[in-house]
Amino acid sequence: MSIRTITTPGGAFRVRLDGPSDAPVLVLSNSLGTTLEMWDAQAERFARTHRVLRYDTRGHGGSVVSPGPYGFDQLGGDVLALLDALEIERAAVCGISMGGFTGLWLGVHAPARLTHLVVANSAAKIGTAEGWHGRAAIVRAQGTAAMAELAASSPGRWFTDGFIAAQPAVVQRAQGWIAGIAPEGYAACCEALAQADLRGDLGAIAVPTLLVAGDADPVTTVADAQAMQAAIAGAQLVRLPASHLSNLEAPQAFGDALEAFLAR
Repeated sequence: MSIRTITTPGGAFRVRLDGPSDAPVLVLSNSLGTTLEMWDAQAERFARTHRVLRYDTRGHGGSVVSPGPYGFDQLGGDVLALLDALEIERAAVCGISMGGFTGLWLGVHAPARLTHLVVANSAAKIGTAEGWHGRAAIVRAQGTAAMAELAASSPGRWFTDGFIAAQPAVVQRAQGWIAGIAPEGYAACCEALAQADLRGDLGAIAVPTLLVAGDADPVTTVADAQAMQAAIAGAQLVRLPASHLSNLEAPQAFGDALEAFLAR
């Protein structure tokens, strides 16, 4: 299916739907500084068995860039608004990094809308408030120049050295995503991450949960995933030989883990 725009009370969102209209729904939520295209490999695989819904997070890609700061009540609410607009009662949600935190928020605040929750390369608190506020301030002050600098430095945060050397085209494509993000949208999402902390709420998550961690992830570590597993009853943990964007670096292993979990 083609890219389309869905308008919700919170704004217009760029989305893509693939797969049979009567199949179980799988929502894919992107990381900070990327677009829905980061999920191309997973969408192609799971569109055989699911109705796959991808969307650009607020502030990213072709979705609304409203003035910041944002919060996860807003970013999680955007997912619920998209489900409502598409008349989807329940869905499996899989998010990575910032998208993984959005999934955690939904698991805490809207569990009745979820069938499964997959939280990849994320944490119940990501980074520090000071770090995120500092990055937001730089991006607002320097605009597109700051986004270009973030694009230049992103491979070292997102991928292992071996992958960078072996798959330059994938790396360059990912750099293009972050370079094209609107500075205000990026900064506003940084501010959402600055105040985001669900460490005290994880015990409320009763949705079947899969945690995915990259063994070489310097941003959200295996220890972060293990802490979430200890707090979420029955949560499963899968470790992949990858860095932060594990669905791009290890797409086969990521897809295998997701497929096995969704079959539960």
